[in-house]
Amino acid sequence: MVSDRRRRISLGDFRHEGLSETSSTNSECLARARAGDPGNLWVTAERQTGGRGRRGRLWVSERGNLYASLLLIDPAPMERLGSLPLAIAVAVHQAIRQVLPPGAEPLEVKWPNDILIGRKKTCGILVEGEQLPDGRYALIVGIGINVSVMPDNPLYPVTCLRQHASAASPEELFAHLFAAMADVLDQWDQGRGIAEITARWRAIACGIGEKITVNLPDRSISGQFAGIDDKGLLMLDIGAGRIMPIAAGDVFFG
Repeated sequence: MVSDRRRRISLGDFRHEGLSETSSTNSECLARARAGDPGNLWVTAERQTGGRGRRGRLWVSERGNLYASLLLIDPAPMERLGSLPLAIAVAVHQAIRQVLPPGAEPLEVKWPNDILIGRKKTCGILVEGEQLPDGRYALIVGIGINVSVMPDNPLYPVTCLRQHASAASPEELFAHLFAAMADVLDQWDQGRGIAEITARWRAIACGIGEKITVNLPDRSISGQFAGIDDKGLLMLDIGAGRIMPIAAGDVFFG
């Protein structure tokens, strides 16, 4: 069970294991969880042979980029987990900001947690969870950041840090991510700090007030991006004073 007692999170709470190659850092973390790992474990790989994005999409994972997954065990009560993707996006944004030079194109978050530079995707985040046989809940945060390699993506314009004059290596970027994630998870505080996290997310959000289309599993809906509510749901203004809350979907601008 997750304790509701406040305990500060620090860098020393996390471990890191670096691999040369693996099928998927998310799969590696899940295997560790099933084997009894206590969590707060980062797994990175120089290359993935079976990387994946949302909805089972292939995530091309050649050497030169950052592929990292964080295993969390019972990170919050289930009713507060919905805000975690916002916190993760804030942490990744903070880390990438550290390695971009002054004057770079805008670094923003596209709902819920894609990171864009100049409206082009440079990072994808995949959050997966599983109830373990011993009653614990394993949550894996997979993060892929285009550092020097820019895979083709038919769905979105893409970019990489090198195209924006960043000389950071994947290892240097991960050091910033390691620190930023500890900082933001401490502020998130098992979901109790959602007000602070949503405020930080809104400050770096892309496209609030613009016309967007949201692709759902069964249909597409267009409207004006009215922001997010206090739980992180996308608020879509579909006209006539109607606001539709959306929990998951692919957002396209214009």
